[in-house]
Amino acid sequence: MAVLSVSVVSADREVWSGEANMVVATTVEGEIGILPGHEPLLAILGSGEVRITLAGGEKIVADASEGFLSVENNTVQVVASQAELV
Repeated sequence: MAVLSVSVVSADREVWSGEANMVVATTVEGEIGILPGHEPLLAILGSGEVRITLAGGEKIVADASEGFLSVENNTVQVVASQAELV
């Protein structure tokens, strides 16, 4: 089964990176869910949570704002001016 390679970074550091089955993020247009095989995408982040679901069902939650989310070839990058795990 395909997985996503995910990285969440803030302006000054990497907050989290690893493999996941799903990412849900808050954009300026609402929430978006990303699964393996998603079409390429570039979205502007809104202030809110980025929820990452790992293969075992464990969830990682980061609070992120002012940045963007990109998806290409099962790689998800969340780049925010401010981000931290909650």
